Amino acid sequence: MPVTEAEVMQALSRVKDPELGRDVVSLGMIKDLKLQGGQVDFTLELTTPACPVTDQFKEAVHDAVASLPGVTGVTVALAAQVRGASGGGPGPGALVPGVRNIIAVGSGKGGVGKSTVAVNLALALHKTGASVGLLDADIYGPNVPTMMGLDHPVQPSGQGIPVAESYGIKVMSMGFFLAEGQAVVWRGPMIHGAIQQMLRDVEWGDLDYLIVDLPPGTGDASLSLAQLVPLTGAVVVVTPSQVALEDGAKAIAMLSKLNVPILGIVENMSYFLCPHCQQPVDIFGRGGGQKVAQRYGLDFLGELPLDPTVRIGGDDGVPVLIGTPDSPATQSFLAVARTLAGKVSVHNMGRDQAIPITLFSTPKG
Repeated sequence: MPVTEAEVMQALSRVKDPELGRDVVSLGMIKDLKLQGGQVDFTLELTTPACPVTDQFKEAVHDAVASLPGVTGVTVALAAQVRGASGGGPGPGALVPGVRNIIAVGSGKGGVGKSTVAVNLALALHKTGASVGLLDADIYGPNVPTMMGLDHPVQPSGQGIPVAESYGIKVMSMGFFLAEGQAVVWRGPMIHGAIQQMLRDVEWGDLDYLIVDLPPGTGDASLSLAQLVPLTGAVVVVTPSQVALEDGAKAIAMLSKLNVPILGIVENMSYFLCPHCQQPVDIFGRGGGQKVAQRYGLDFLGELPLDPTVRIGGDDGVPVLIGTPDSPATQSFLAVARTLAGKVSVHNMGRDQAIPITLFSTPKG
């Protein structure tokens, strides 16, 4: 007898998303189911194109259906629909209605490579197929235009501020409106107004993720951002040195006071990969980021190497993900971005952490 739609959906309901801890049917991930004789075709709609286990996930749903009596062939198409905090369409607030997720990247001090991490995480998420924007909220030291190879490309108009674009990323920065060498000497209300304008008046369009590069420390810009829009969450960047870890703890405390969910910790400059022997050298120590994450009960998103190509790419306006796409540094950024995207999906489903389950468990019966 030919397989029925009910039998297919029942089989698929035994496959669980390994991060969300729920089955793919109740999550609404099965789309466009078609049956023709023994042939079964459907689309698996992931919650992010950056899913770190896409191939295994596809194989799991394929095998669950292929094992049914009467099935002669299975075709699984892949799609992705990034969800906002409400579980569906654009959000998270009226100030930027086309943006599904706003993710702040911060640190407790300067010099930890926060802007470099923000730029390359944005590029890594875009590389997976997501639509991404990058807001440089570091009012006092806007470096994103240099890192993205942009130079004063936008002019305000009566219809709003047109967004700049580089490497497929929509970019906005105070640096676009400053003459070279000009300093910003502003008090809190002016900073608040500038960030509000770059959110409200910029033509962001429809974005899966807007990455916001916060200024270092715990000042006005972070407070303004938290007040203006409901952030999906924040990423805290630390380096392994003890001083940097202490400052990272201050950033965690600030974000907690502002009720900003912390999506995880990234350890930058974790190790230097020797170009001669290819062995990692722990110049600043290693593993401190994991210790901070454990201490505060946070997720550790991964380690990023100290690599000259990252610095060179930032200085030249050709980030490492663009200039050396196959390098170890690029692979590290991609791994962190995939983990981050997974944490965003979990957070948006209203869960602080995934239920521990066997990966893609498909219980019998």
